[in-house]
Amino acid sequence: MVRKKLDFRQLLAAVLLLFMLPGSQQGQHEKKLLNMLLETYNVLERPVANESEPLEVKFGLTLQQIIDVDEKNQILTTNAWLNLEWTDYNLRWNESEFGGVKDLRITPNKLWKPDVLMYNSADEGFDGTFQTNVVVKHNGSCLYIPPGIFKSTCKIDITWFPFDDQHCDMKFGSWTHDGNQLDLVLNSETGGDLSDFITNGEWYLIGMPGKKNTITYACCPEPYVDVTFTIQIRRRTLYYFFNLIVPCVLISSMALLGFTLPPDSGEKLTLGVTILLSLTVFLNLVAETLPQVSDAIPLLGTYFNCIMFMVASSVVLTVVVLNYHHRTADIHEMPQWIKTVFLQWLPWILGMSRPGKKITRKTIMMNSRMKELELKERSSKSLLANVLDIDDDIRNVSGTSGNSSTMTTSLGPGFGRNATTIEDASMPGTSSGQRDLQLILKELQFITNRMKKADEEAEVISDWKFAAMVVDRFCLIIFTLFTIVATVAVLLSAPHIIVQ
Repeated sequence: MVRKKLDFRQLLAAVLLLFMLPGSQQGQHEKKLLNMLLETYNVLERPVANESEPLEVKFGLTLQQIIDVDEKNQILTTNAWLNLEWTDYNLRWNESEFGGVKDLRITPNKLWKPDVLMYNSADEGFDGTFQTNVVVKHNGSCLYIPPGIFKSTCKIDITWFPFDDQHCDMKFGSWTHDGNQLDLVLNSETGGDLSDFITNGEWYLIGMPGKKNTITYACCPEPYVDVTFTIQIRRRTLYYFFNLIVPCVLISSMALLGFTLPPDSGEKLTLGVTILLSLTVFLNLVAETLPQVSDAIPLLGTYFNCIMFMVASSVVLTVVVLNYHHRTADIHEMPQWIKTVFLQWLPWILGMSRPGKKITRKTIMMNSRMKELELKERSSKSLLANVLDIDDDIRNVSGTSGNSSTMTTSLGPGFGRNATTIEDASMPGTSSGQRDLQLILKELQFITNRMKKADEEAEVISDWKFAAMVVDRFCLIIFTLFTIVATVAVLLSAPHIIVQ
């Protein structure tokens, strides 16, 4: 019986202790406080003690993530939180009178809140924030932190693509309250909050400074205050370097190898055309990656156009090389300027030489002098001496008494003492021996001409082939230098090379 009384007393004490806990009356205090605050509250009233003074609103921005940068439509999509703090004159209470309640969470549609919007919004609904509760403290301080997906317009400068930096502004301000009614101030001098920023795979965040501006628009005489945050981002170039620039350089180097291929292989032109087609297909794939903006020509696009021009020019010059290589003396005569440029000066500059013929500046001058002397000597020799390529010591072949001795001297001892000149053998009344001598001279002249013509044709063909080799070597050096200079110029002109 005593034990039952003790159990009942313990149960009663526990129930009394439960009702005496401070938290047992907390819900009633909040309800009473909300009824007291919102009973006479007007959401249209600007909460200031003196209506002639502006309401100060501290504004901040917490950047969470850069979702997308649309270069074509010039839109920046970000995930950010707004941070607004102000003091509501009508939302004050003594916490001791309401059970120690220090703060409340109230939906924003029941309170006055600043109509701060992003001026340069590109969102379909214009305001992309999610309406969260407002944290109200006992001293009237209100904290409103709405998150949102913001689409802002951004002037994209692709001049240095893919080594470009972009500065995108996010401009916030009150839509209806001017600077005399609502004053926006930065809650941090360093700008936006980047402590929770999630890194982006394509863009590197440099910083996000903020600035307060007071502007008088043409529509209204009152000044309007706005806070502008500038998102400074830099494109990561490692992807573009290894997937665009390096393959383009390799393809262009393949075009350079075409100048080292012998023309007789039959694949010289095929290699050049194949490389040109492969580069064209590659550039079509690259064009889908490049920003489709006509405001400026991207640096990478300029580089690709230079390489494309180089490869196309290599194909054209390959055709010229093949044309030179397969020319013959029957249909082409080598002009003197080609001989001078491609057979003398360019080989000397490039350090090229033909087998058994070392080309120097001295040999070039001596060859020119020898040609002049040969022309003078040929003009002074007789017809028979030029035909048989022998010396002619007697300049006047049409003499009176020296014809027989001249013929003997010219033809040599093998023709005997009774040899006569061609003019004498052709005169009427000559003997059969003289006629045979005339036929022999004609045959010798024909054979000599054929041999000279064959030698000249072989020499002309050899000259054309050597000229083709010179053009090949010259193009190889020029296009190699062009590729190196273009690549180095692009990399050095960029503001930065690699950002990982």
